[in-house]
Amino acid sequence: MSSKPSIPKGTRDFTPGEMLRRNFIFDTIRRVFNLYGYLPIETPAMENLTTLLGKYGEEGDKLLFRILNSGDFLSGVDRLSLGSMEPNKLSLQMCEKGLRYDLTVPFARFVVQHRDEISFPFRRYQIQPVWRADRPQKGRYREFYQCDVDVVGSDSLLNEFELVQIITHVFNLLKVNVTIKINNRKILSGIAEIVGEKDKITDITVAIDKLDKIGEEGVIRELTERGIPESAISRLNPIINLRGTTAEKLETLSQVLSASADGMKGVAEMRELFGYIENQSFTSSVELDLTLARGLNYYTGAIFEVKANDVSIGSICGGGRYDNLTGIFGLEGVSGVGVSFGADRIYDVMLQLNLFPEETATGTKALVVNFGGEELSVLLRLTESLRNAGVSAEIYPDVAKLKKQFSYADARKIPYVILAGSEEVKNGQATVKDMHTGNQQTFSLDEIPSAIRDKKI
Repeated sequence: MSSKPSIPKGTRDFTPGEMLRRNFIFDTIRRVFNLYGYLPIETPAMENLTTLLGKYGEEGDKLLFRILNSGDFLSGVDRLSLGSMEPNKLSLQMCEKGLRYDLTVPFARFVVQHRDEISFPFRRYQIQPVWRADRPQKGRYREFYQCDVDVVGSDSLLNEFELVQIITHVFNLLKVNVTIKINNRKILSGIAEIVGEKDKITDITVAIDKLDKIGEEGVIRELTERGIPESAISRLNPIINLRGTTAEKLETLSQVLSASADGMKGVAEMRELFGYIENQSFTSSVELDLTLARGLNYYTGAIFEVKANDVSIGSICGGGRYDNLTGIFGLEGVSGVGVSFGADRIYDVMLQLNLFPEETATGTKALVVNFGGEELSVLLRLTESLRNAGVSAEIYPDVAKLKKQFSYADARKIPYVILAGSEEVKNGQATVKDMHTGNQQTFSLDEIPSAIRDKKI
């Protein structure tokens, strides 16, 4: 007896209804990206491991899915030492490629590889799946889509401001109430410097970034485990727990970080960015959050994270400024900044809050009932005229009882059903039933497409 088929943990099948809702999210995000003048690109699902490794920090490297070399993947391995070889070293000998972890590093590789074909500043967006060998849980998957928008080749903080505008615009259209949290890696670097642990900035940011998940005690414990002395931790706590308005926080930081050039530059950047933000009206809350660290190593300036206000699910959008990423691939001096929308988490938030419009319930707006007989040719022409008018329509393929055809429309959540028997066809008419209200109305065959399209029923 064959086993029941299944899919890997952390991955999902999507039903037609789910795909319609997901496409609503993708289409909304894509529409905003286009509105702000960003251009679409795509990159391969797999990249060379040399492209991916070392770009996401120690923890990120552990989450890379590695692809075994084709053919005899052990051909370059000393088989006598297989059992004693360190796993990471072994995987490098057996795997030349890996599935992409995010869209930013492949984008940096793309920019370097295509530098002679693009104009700077280069504004791109990319909507594709990524893969992470993470522990599956609610809101966290091993395969998921990211919707990235980035600009490279410009140092201007107007780019960061525009990203805040894009974030607000997208979530306004999706009707998701969010809080946009902003920090700056230079400020974090300055904090590490003034507490005497500048060389351990990565350890400090990785720990601080987990504050929401493991709490202050957990962060302190992790900092200790990472070798940060108690004296440094005690000096760190009051800084990351600063309260007050953005102006008050920045004023305090400018005093505390006065001995750190990096820290003061970060404060200046935040003053400029929040100066732009405060001169505009945003429906979303935007705040300076000094506990925001974003664990990825490549961020060098402003960092962003977006949380849904009405659902506890973690970050649904995030990103930041990266000055050195293209330099790793041989193109120095090209700064970039971008954010990534987590489509899967956004979907979960919208589903939980019942925010999807009714029209995303089905792809078909009108079902033409099939009575068969001589009137079938007329009904086929009617179905075509509906489509030509921009109304998604289908005709039931089989000559079946009316109850069965109506049950099909109910199951598919098709809002309108069109009925035309032999007498109605002779008179050039058909009846349209609104499946939501139960109302029925008779129209001429020529009137039906516009009546449904313009909701005149």
